[in-house]
Amino acid sequence: MKISENAINALKELEGTVKKDGLHVIYDDSTGQFVPVENGQRVSGATIGYGHLILPDESFEGGLTEAQATNLLLADIKKTEEVINKALTVHLNQNQYDALVILVYNIGEKNFLRSTVLKYINNPNFFSKSYPNLKSAWLAWNKYRGRVSKGLTYRRNYEWRLFYNGIYD
Repeated sequence: MKISENAINALKELEGTVKKDGLHVIYDDSTGQFVPVENGQRVSGATIGYGHLILPDESFEGGLTEAQATNLLLADIKKTEEVINKALTVHLNQNQYDALVILVYNIGEKNFLRSTVLKYINNPNFFSKSYPNLKSAWLAWNKYRGRVSKGLTYRRNYEWRLFYNGIYD
């Protein structure tokens, strides 16, 4: 499966971005403040475009155009989809798949592969004492550095509405 255009647009909104003089610029995603990193200073949460965590061998000092940021997002989504498509043993409808891509893009592929979310999706008879159903397992990914985050809580609820009800809003 592949993510829909509606979900790509939703993902852009949910991820957010930082622009300066019309270009996407590097920001420190770990602070949650969405402000440019000054002087190209490298920080551990260095991010650009729509949630692309900058790798050690990458340099985006000059910023990115909208087209470049979108292409980088699409390349990142492709990697996420490859992991999801290998891990799924059941068929999902489009809105469920879209919601799952948005979730996994945010929590990371490694976390997803170990998650109770994946276990519930692949096996509806799965049971966890910690998370008694898929919804509770999904919504539990709302913490940042051990604390509940309003932004992540909003995002998880959006994803769940999309997964369960097919609502793209």
